Amino acid sequence: MRQVVLKWLPVFTGLKPSLQPTCPCPSPLHLQVTAAPSSWGLPLPPSPVLPDGVGDTPHADTVGRLCQSLHLTRLPIAAAPLHGRGLCAQDSIFCSEEDNSLYFTYSGKSNVLEVKELNYQVNTASQIPWYEKLTQMQMPWTWNSGPNSRVSVIQNLNLKVQSGQMLAIIGSTGGGKTSLLDVITCRDHGGKIKSGQIMINNKPSTPQLVKKCIAHVRQDDRLLPHLTVRETLLFVAKLRLPKFFSDSQREKRVEDVIAELRLRQCANTRVGNEYLRGVSGGERRRVSIGVQLLWNPGILILDEPTSGLDSFTAHNLVITLSRLARGNRLVLLSLHQPRSDIFQLFDLVLLMSSGVTVYSGTAKDMVQYFTELGYPCPRYSNPADFYVDLASIDKQTAEKEIESRKRANILASLFLEKIKTFDDFLWKANEDDNVVNTVKEAIHMPYHASNQLPGVLRQFTVLLSRQVSNDFRDLSTLLVHGVEALIMSLLIGFLYYGHGESRLSIRDTTALLYMIGALIPFTVILDVIAKCHSERAMLYHDLESGMYSVSPYFFAKILGELPEHCAFVLIYGVPIYWLANLMPDPEHFLLNFFSVWLAVYCARGMALWVAALLPTLQLSAFLGNVLFTSFYLSGGFVVSLENLWTVPFWVSKVSFLRWNFQGMMQIQFTEAKYEMTVGNVTLHIPGKLSMGLDSQPLYVSYLILGGNIIVFLLLYYLSLRFIKQKSNQDW
Repeated sequence: MRQVVLKWLPVFTGLKPSLQPTCPCPSPLHLQVTAAPSSWGLPLPPSPVLPDGVGDTPHADTVGRLCQSLHLTRLPIAAAPLHGRGLCAQDSIFCSEEDNSLYFTYSGKSNVLEVKELNYQVNTASQIPWYEKLTQMQMPWTWNSGPNSRVSVIQNLNLKVQSGQMLAIIGSTGGGKTSLLDVITCRDHGGKIKSGQIMINNKPSTPQLVKKCIAHVRQDDRLLPHLTVRETLLFVAKLRLPKFFSDSQREKRVEDVIAELRLRQCANTRVGNEYLRGVSGGERRRVSIGVQLLWNPGILILDEPTSGLDSFTAHNLVITLSRLARGNRLVLLSLHQPRSDIFQLFDLVLLMSSGVTVYSGTAKDMVQYFTELGYPCPRYSNPADFYVDLASIDKQTAEKEIESRKRANILASLFLEKIKTFDDFLWKANEDDNVVNTVKEAIHMPYHASNQLPGVLRQFTVLLSRQVSNDFRDLSTLLVHGVEALIMSLLIGFLYYGHGESRLSIRDTTALLYMIGALIPFTVILDVIAKCHSERAMLYHDLESGMYSVSPYFFAKILGELPEHCAFVLIYGVPIYWLANLMPDPEHFLLNFFSVWLAVYCARGMALWVAALLPTLQLSAFLGNVLFTSFYLSGGFVVSLENLWTVPFWVSKVSFLRWNFQGMMQIQFTEAKYEMTVGNVTLHIPGKLSMGLDSQPLYVSYLILGGNIIVFLLLYYLSLRFIKQKSNQDW
């Protein structure tokens, strides 16, 4: 049980005394007596008792019951004055000392972010993926043109925020919040700044400067699901921290971030995703923040970090961000409509409506500002909800849209008129108000001005370890692939089983060899494409943020998947060979196995290429299917090579299925002899003459298969290097 002691304070509201609790929170609870007990002379209960656990987080119902038992009425949030930002919500009478602790702060120079007279346009036509335009039968030369393709999403925006402050950008959908964050982080693909400028520490914003001092946390979590929280952060620490950090320093930084973000209880739990059970949504979002926090950035930008979270989890997350801001960081985040106790955690608020600024200033003065304009916040209403609704554009009918847009423009004009004398573009109730927050004493992490990241070799080893760890943790997928290969091998093998000492006929052997080389590569293509697209969003984010370069990722991807590939071909190739009673000596077996290994790896390389070439799983699977079918039909079994016309004949020249089939045919038929009876005469015919496959020696098939692998891997590398690996979420 926990006790909260209330004491009388010499504070009066009219003739009604106020109560304030003794609580370590910097923001006290405001209570007002509306009905005295039986007599003012009766003492109040000295120590109201509340259930265990209630004090851990703000709890409006508990406060309401307490007020009712004491004959008190809570003042609405809009009416209660705010006493500066703290980690306890104003309507909470409890506060945890742990929430006030800081494990490390940003010890570099203070940062200042300024946006001056920004006008930004977006080409809506460029926001539509090219493959959707093709489905609409639009020609490529019309993709980026149109009478209404240019839309102004930000107009005359001024903003100034500095270290130690948390700025929340609120507004309805389509108000320009995400566009503003994209412009600040230089990710404004398809847009154009018409006028104005963005300054970071009095320097124009550039992609290079952004990478050095800004960490951008996207709305969706882009993490490997099979790694634990600690492993995820440790791999990032090895990639993002400067190379002069020792392993012990990296581990210490990881532990500090885990403690700062309150992730100790789930540090050894898998991250998970929508398909794999792991940490909770709020914990996963904090892991995403931790990934960026590891390199101790001075500016932290988050795009709708509370989306998809319940109100309790969202509140705890914003408390974490508030604590990070107190660590001498500049925190900038966008939200739709934060609940009341989240709203009170903000230092500054920017309210946007269709790209115009309706309010920009301190959160504690927002209600007073709109009250002076004639829009007081109703009692018991959340100011964020009320004023976001006030500034939103209602598009239900044309009349409502005109009316609401006119109101928003009037509010924007009034705001510009009121702040034209302020240098920081922030409205304050009193001009002498200072919104700069002081940083409490904390354990400082050393700040290093050098941004030398680990070298390519170090990146390769870390990425290889991460690749192997994530793949081999996915035991269910590995088991499915292994069982799939084994079942296909047994089905084909038992189909040809039972001949004993007798050899299969030439026709049966030919069909068997072609099935061996053609069936399993198709399943490999689909599996590899699906896996690559599941990692595409994370890869795009990592490459854009400069966590590592393409070359180490390419080699780590190729080598990391080799053990799985070898095991897969081994499970598939061994049973089918002996069940079908092919040439039994080890030399023929090893040559046949090597040919199948090369053919399956050709399919894997082709799948990697088409997955990196096209932006969606469906398009990649379509192209992979088209290529595989072309190679299958021109492989020399469905139609003999002599009867192919010009186009499929040249396709057969590069078909890895054709060269694998030819190589296996030579292995099985070169030294074999078949008896053919014509009347009373028995002829012994060499096997290599039966199919006419003696035009090239065996090593030519191996060389061409190896050349196919090299070409597909080269195309895969070039696609990674020159094609942005955007996923569906990034368009």
